[in-house]
Amino acid sequence: MIEIDHLSKRYGSFKAVDDICLKIDRGTIFAFLGTNGAGKTTTIRMMTGVLQPTSGTVRIGGYDIQKNPIEAKFLMGVIPDRPYLYGKLTGREFLLFMADLYKVKHKTAEERIAELLNTYGLVEWQNDLIDGYSHGMKQRLLMCASQIHDPAVLVVDEPMVGLDPRGAKLLKDTFRKRAEQGLTIFMSTHSLSVAQEVADRLAIIQKGKIIAEGTLDDLYEKAKRKASDLENAFLHIIEEAEAEGEQVPPEIKPPTA
Repeated sequence: MIEIDHLSKRYGSFKAVDDICLKIDRGTIFAFLGTNGAGKTTTIRMMTGVLQPTSGTVRIGGYDIQKNPIEAKFLMGVIPDRPYLYGKLTGREFLLFMADLYKVKHKTAEERIAELLNTYGLVEWQNDLIDGYSHGMKQRLLMCASQIHDPAVLVVDEPMVGLDPRGAKLLKDTFRKRAEQGLTIFMSTHSLSVAQEVADRLAIIQKGKIIAEGTLDDLYEKAKRKASDLENAFLHIIEEAEAEGEQVPPEIKPPTA
């Protein structure tokens, strides 16, 4: 459902994303992990057509995001790292606006809005102005908006930010249910416990490169069984990659005095 083929983004000599390849099947919850500045958000911006890659391709449901952006974007629901909401609209008005952008028929939009508001616990506040929503409520409204057109792929940058424990559990349960129904979820997150709990597959990006990818067991194996949970495996893999990067190849070692 998502195919990323030799994707790179350079700014002069700096490689923000360096030749990454990923293939994510339908109904998979995929967690994209990395430290700050590793290249997660840059990758997502290229995946969603916000940023043009230096090289490589992204296909969503077979559509190239650069060559067929409309078709690809109609298959996606997206929540970026810094979303914008129209505070002077009510929650319901905002969802109707989003449905109109995606050309969802009015009757279908009404049915989807009722379903999503119920799923994300916002029925009681649907006619309140968004300016009065808490951060967690805004996050849940964005989840509704991103799925108003019933997308095949959901791309989320830091889905759990600002959610209280109840909201986080609701989101995790909804992710599992929707994935079982065939939704492909690509999420970038710093919450390793959430990734460990819900992700079917994971990748770790460091300095623009994928340094590990697979199931939890695959990551544990890469960590040479020195990890009992994802946090320990993540830290070990990152530290190992950094140590390897600091090594100087023998042919260019500086001469000794």
